[in-house]
Amino acid sequence: MGNIIEVKGLRKNFGRKNAINGVDFSVKEGEIFGLLGPSGAGKTTMIKLLTGELVKTDGDIQVLGKQPVHFRTAAFKAQIGILSDNSSLYERLTVYDNLKLFCKLYHVPLSRIDEMLTQVNMKEEKKKIFSKLSKGMKQRVLLAKALIHRPKLVFLDEPTSALDPGNIAHIHRGLQLLNEAGTTIFLNTHDMEEANVLCDRVAFLHHGQLQELDTPENLRYRYSTHAFHVETFKGERLIIENGESNADKIASLIRNGVVKSMHTDNPTLGQIFLQVTGKELV
Repeated sequence: MGNIIEVKGLRKNFGRKNAINGVDFSVKEGEIFGLLGPSGAGKTTMIKLLTGELVKTDGDIQVLGKQPVHFRTAAFKAQIGILSDNSSLYERLTVYDNLKLFCKLYHVPLSRIDEMLTQVNMKEEKKKIFSKLSKGMKQRVLLAKALIHRPKLVFLDEPTSALDPGNIAHIHRGLQLLNEAGTTIFLNTHDMEEANVLCDRVAFLHHGQLQELDTPENLRYRYSTHAFHVETFKGERLIIENGESNADKIASLIRNGVVKSMHTDNPTLGQIFLQVTGKELV
């Protein structure tokens, strides 16, 4: 499969501030790509550039094989879904009637409404007025709207913010099913566990620049010390360097039956981000 997004030398300036500063990356068709960074790192700006809401200062962008001049066309918009800080629905309409409008807009059957509301765990609230919903409920309905036409590519900006763990797990499974059906997902998040669960590859964005880009597994391996962390039944906690010289020591602990648990040192994505940038993912 080819690249569904290609970015080269991308820059976006707001006055003298470089929000995006010379970024290069690509997103493969069919993958879940995560852009990780703290608030203010430039994640939302990136989505706005890739969807035509903002105009680049310099560099090249291709999305779905199209240049930015095509991003505002109906044909382009029919192939993408967006959940961002600018997403909204009609406050005085019910959940169902809001989604009905988008079914008509995208020429999809009304049966998709119940299907999508089930996916975001909101089917029981479909007759409620949108303005009466909690922030978390509104977020789930907006996600349903972004996905209702089965877009080829979907951009999600912090899709599970304000949601409880149960609904987060429910939506994660729905996104995985959507991806398995062929939709490429571009995910902005500062939630390292969300990225670890969902993403095929992740990129670290800090001060408008990409600091790392790889699979979560490769990043954890690359930044690991590979030492063994051993806890004994006596409560001792040992850190043993991973090397031939310590092979007999580890074997002796196992033979003597004193090992309660043992694992190699694999840092979380959040710990790696802190190591690379000096800033926590919050």
